[in-house]
Amino acid sequence: MESNEEDEVLFDQPTTFTERREIAQSCAASLALTMPCVVDDMENTVDEAYCAWPERLFVVDVEGRIAQAGMQGPFGFEPSEVKEWLRGNVGKPRSDATARE
Repeated sequence: MESNEEDEVLFDQPTTFTERREIAQSCAASLALTMPCVVDDMENTVDEAYCAWPERLFVVDVEGRIAQAGMQGPFGFEPSEVKEWLRGNVGKPRSDATARE
């Protein structure tokens, strides 16, 4: 993407999971993310299941349901929205109004 070129966020397509993980670590560090991040497998299993391309943030509850879904990135990638949601909902009883199936 042009914005990646402007921001000098350029990586070769990874061919191994180790390469993919290293790129993800670099991106998380550049974004100063303090939350845990998960890297999809080389078959993009999670991306396919959640329509997450090119990036997207989800909160999945203990029952495996989507509790909060962020907009697709890169321009809808807002870690602060997830942070606010977590602060407002973690430790509170789950209700159908706050969870999306």
